[in-house]
Amino acid sequence: MTLSEARFNELVDATQQKLVNLFDQSRLDLTSEQTAGVLTVKFGNGDTWVFDRMTPLRQMWLADRSGPFHFHYSEERDEWVCEQTNERLGEVLQRIVVERGGEKHDFDKV
Repeated sequence: MTLSEARFNELVDATQQKLVNLFDQSRLDLTSEQTAGVLTVKFGNGDTWVFDRMTPLRQMWLADRSGPFHFHYSEERDEWVCEQTNERLGEVLQRIVVERGGEKHDFDKV
């Protein structure tokens, strides 16, 4: 079953807010900004994450220097799932942070 546009936007907004809250509570060196439905996270080392919504596809995209990641929302799993790797959003974020030499951070709440 396809998500309605309204439900999709609610899910993206809620996920972006969860991310902002997690980043605010973390000890990661970063700043975040939400503008027009896009969440941009700038890390102290120069890396940037951009979380954007692709409404027609009902996907949330993460732009990162390691490549783009496309997530669909699985109602059955109640989570965002990466189209390329089948990982949860939190797993992808954790993997990227650790690969870049960062400390382990709990992204399970996303």
